[in-house]
Amino acid sequence: MVFEVHPRNDSGPSARLHLPDEDATLAAGARLATALPPRLTILLRGDLGAGKTTLTRGLLRGLGFTGRVKSPTYTLVEPYKDSRISVYHFDFYRFTHAEEFLEAGLDEYFEGDGVRLVEWPDRAHPYLPAADLEVLLHVAPSGGRELSLRALSPEGQTCLNDFIAHTATRPPASPPS
Repeated sequence: MVFEVHPRNDSGPSARLHLPDEDATLAAGARLATALPPRLTILLRGDLGAGKTTLTRGLLRGLGFTGRVKSPTYTLVEPYKDSRISVYHFDFYRFTHAEEFLEAGLDEYFEGDGVRLVEWPDRAHPYLPAADLEVLLHVAPSGGRELSLRALSPEGQTCLNDFIAHTATRPPASPPS
């Protein structure tokens, strides 16, 4: 796994990693779990098949969740409350108009504590509340995935700094099975 830290427009560090396979994507998610505060909104961006749900599965495994992790493409949200933090995984891919976010009452999930992982966030714009961290995944031309993380708030910056510190000091551990 290749790891780079670089400043982005003087807004602090961002992180970029090459993830050679699914195991590395799961491990990166598990490593992100170690940096999570009890309240954070993370935008997951990437094409279909880029690894957003795999990264989410690794994050949940890193939090100790042992159940099935599936994409919320049809349910819009999958809540996970068996971990140390309540996690809500959203997928807005099937939205035909942004107002569906409000019509489904999903804005209520963004109040209070919890980590919110949002796939296809642009489809709920402008109703989606401000995010703390942006995660971009894409298939690398040479194989594997490229993962980029960027802080969008002070809380996101703290999470990113912790992720960088944990990743820079040792390679990510495999998530628990």
